[in-house]
Amino acid sequence: MPAPALSVKDLALSSSGRQLVHPLTFSVAAGERVALLGASGSGKSLTASALAGSLPEGITAGGTITFGAGPGKGRAVLIRQDPATALNPLVPVGRQLAIPLRSAGYSRAAAKAEAARLLERAGIGDPSLFLPRYTGQLSGGQLQRVCIALALACGAPVLVADEPTTALDAVTQNTVLETLRMWSTEGRSLLFITHDLAAAASICTRALVMEAGRIVEQAPMADLLRNPRHPYTVRLVQAASGAMEPLAAARSTDGSGARSATAAAAA
Repeated sequence: MPAPALSVKDLALSSSGRQLVHPLTFSVAAGERVALLGASGSGKSLTASALAGSLPEGITAGGTITFGAGPGKGRAVLIRQDPATALNPLVPVGRQLAIPLRSAGYSRAAAKAEAARLLERAGIGDPSLFLPRYTGQLSGGQLQRVCIALALACGAPVLVADEPTTALDAVTQNTVLETLRMWSTEGRSLLFITHDLAAAASICTRALVMEAGRIVEQAPMADLLRNPRHPYTVRLVQAASGAMEPLAAARSTDGSGARSATAAAAA
């Protein structure tokens, strides 16, 4: 069996002696899209920061995090709920994308061409028009897609997306979700952190459910939607039921022609 792209064992987070996240153990395979579900305050965003090596000051971590499969071994890229915090407002988008590409050995001209290609892969039309723009000239959805292009430029095998669609309108949210689905091509892996079960079900094949700093349930997405076992998961599924039917109709197949978890659950 190949090593997982991400392996977490007994990850625990605390502050001033207070346990915030109890020991977590899970893994994500190469090319897999996994949802980490939970309400605000459940510990999922702290977990995301730990995976990306960017914990806030004063948070103590224990356990091990290992990256082992897929291209660009050894790291994860984190996309936060507010993508503007990951980008420099004083530097054009194209120049920011060129930084990791130049570090990887691209010439200036080749880096510019690759930056445009990555923006296009991330769902931005006419990418050459975006290269000279600053972040203040872009919408929230465009900023999220620039961050995904930046993650591609960095060559990381794992993308940790922390509530990336929360502040977006429905049309933009759908575009960003499809862009995140694209991430798992070429063996890359996605950990999609959200409280939105309907959004997670549209792109993820497996789910981890987190409550009060603990993973209380994990299952293939279709199984979790059909037969939630933990009381908290039952409430999540019930709360999302109204959003499931339109998502099932809109996404009856994924990019490979297979039925989505949402469509399967609604059948």
